[in-house]
Amino acid sequence: MTEAQPLPAFRPLPQKLPDVTMTRKDGAFYISARQAPGPRPRSIPHALDERAAQHPERPFLRERAPQTDEWITLTYGEAKEITDALAQAFLDIGAGPDAPVMLLSGNSIRAAMVILAAQKIGAPAAPISVPYSTMSTDFDKLKHCFDAVKPAIVFAEQLAPFRRALAALPAGAFRIVTAEPDGDNAVLAYDSLAATTPTVAVTAARDSLTDASIGKYLFTSGSTGMPKPVPQTQGAMCSLIAGQEGLRDNARDPDHDPDRVDNLLDWLPWNHISGSNVNFNSALWNGSTFWIDGGKPTAALFRETIRNISDCSPSVFGTAPIALSMLADEMEQNETLLNAFFKNMRSIGYGGATLSDDLYDRLQALAIKATGHRIPIVTMYGATETQGITVVHWEVERVGLIGLPLPGTTLKLVPNGEKLEVRVKGPTVMPGYHNDPKKNAEVFDEEGFYCLGDAVKFVDETDPNKGLVFDGRVGEDFKLSSGTWVSVGTLRPDFVAACSPLIFDAVICGQDKDFATALVWPSPAAAEQYIKAAGDAAGGMAALKADLARRAAAFNAAEQGSSRRIKRLMVMIEPPSIDAGEITDKGYVNQRLVVNRRANLVQALYAEPLAEGVIAL
Repeated sequence: MTEAQPLPAFRPLPQKLPDVTMTRKDGAFYISARQAPGPRPRSIPHALDERAAQHPERPFLRERAPQTDEWITLTYGEAKEITDALAQAFLDIGAGPDAPVMLLSGNSIRAAMVILAAQKIGAPAAPISVPYSTMSTDFDKLKHCFDAVKPAIVFAEQLAPFRRALAALPAGAFRIVTAEPDGDNAVLAYDSLAATTPTVAVTAARDSLTDASIGKYLFTSGSTGMPKPVPQTQGAMCSLIAGQEGLRDNARDPDHDPDRVDNLLDWLPWNHISGSNVNFNSALWNGSTFWIDGGKPTAALFRETIRNISDCSPSVFGTAPIALSMLADEMEQNETLLNAFFKNMRSIGYGGATLSDDLYDRLQALAIKATGHRIPIVTMYGATETQGITVVHWEVERVGLIGLPLPGTTLKLVPNGEKLEVRVKGPTVMPGYHNDPKKNAEVFDEEGFYCLGDAVKFVDETDPNKGLVFDGRVGEDFKLSSGTWVSVGTLRPDFVAACSPLIFDAVICGQDKDFATALVWPSPAAAEQYIKAAGDAAGGMAALKADLARRAAAFNAAEQGSSRRIKRLMVMIEPPSIDAGEITDKGYVNQRLVVNRRANLVQALYAEPLAEGVIAL
């Protein structure tokens, strides 16, 4: 037997190594970084104006023009001029700290200008999940969000897709702003507002911003009720930047060298923390060029992401694991895409769900093929209520880590049954849900730590510098009828990895049942290959299911207890629904909602005799 060849080195990751302090009190662990937070802007609007002064001609935002399909570019200097003009117009309309600006349409250059202009005058921006306006029949979630923050202005870039949603909101309570007024005299044209001459009032409003000023309201996903408005203060957003800067081990924007400007390609929606506060704000602070990706990790839209990668060759790329799986499928077949993706890549980021070992290995094999080196694969962990609170900022040989606390943040790990529940305190944490004192009393503990409802475990409790591993949602785990706990947060990614690349995700079922089962979604790329090989859809899916059964059986054979074995599974044809909330805008699956929405399939998994379509293992 020949010895395994050593793996190539990682591309350098310019971050400081882990260095945390840990104490213990009343059974709880308290962990914080020894590194101090680094520099930060006074506010996000101040960061834009500073970058515009430093490099006004540098590209800030790029997006494809719908009419021509060509990339259009907005520079930092142009962004300052437009946001100053819009800020004055918003002031004239009556927007301000108690009169927010709501956005119904998705990511775009104009949406970015609206968000930054609103913040410039202290008017919170409130971007709303697009399906609330375009896929709903009753608009209940949209109306709830509107009533929660009472905006003075509502922006919808294209008017036609949002007419019904706008008509469902209180008439006369707000002004509509759109880029396509379509001859409607009741709405205001974006281009006209962007031509407003700013006055000293804009600068005065910007300079009155403090850390307590609310820059945005971002709404929770609403998976367990109506979405809750979470104030995003300027202090919290800028403290996230400071925490990242405290770990930086290289110069930011060195000498303003245009050849070293980072390119970020991103589709993550701006009504979520990751796309909005982590990726967008960080790109602005770093003077990067932000390419707005019109693609998404769906069968219909992912080709757009592939096309954009070929144009952009991003320096960093962060997305949900489902998108990385789809990307790996493509790069394994397309060497041109492979080389374009890794040409400038420094690190790959993922979030929202655990990355499987199999996908990690596939991505590293592709990186080695393209560059001769492994690529750092990192993640940041947090929530709408907390910003990012931990990060993997060093090269790791495994997945599942959520890293260690950012400088300035303290984690409190509290025993909860057999798990360690995560709580956090620091300048990135929200002051509390907007106008919801009852809920605020529930989510903060007696020491003022916010309770996330997640669990973690140590890689090595004797050496906390090795990091923390995500251990699932405390509320997602369930007991079998035997009383045995099933840890969904660890079983699910391990089972998906064992069955990859045949499936892209799974949902674990079995509460109060005799054994655990799984509902799985087939990988579109794998299904296509099987169908092509068989010559017809029925034969291809039968072959895929047979191979899937063999992989699942092999997984079971390697496991010891009932809490780690899947006794039955079913392949779902209907993909996870964004509109129904089964898969979020960020691309990760809501386990609890899928189980509830597809209760008939869960029932079929446990039917006797065996139901049609159920695979027994």
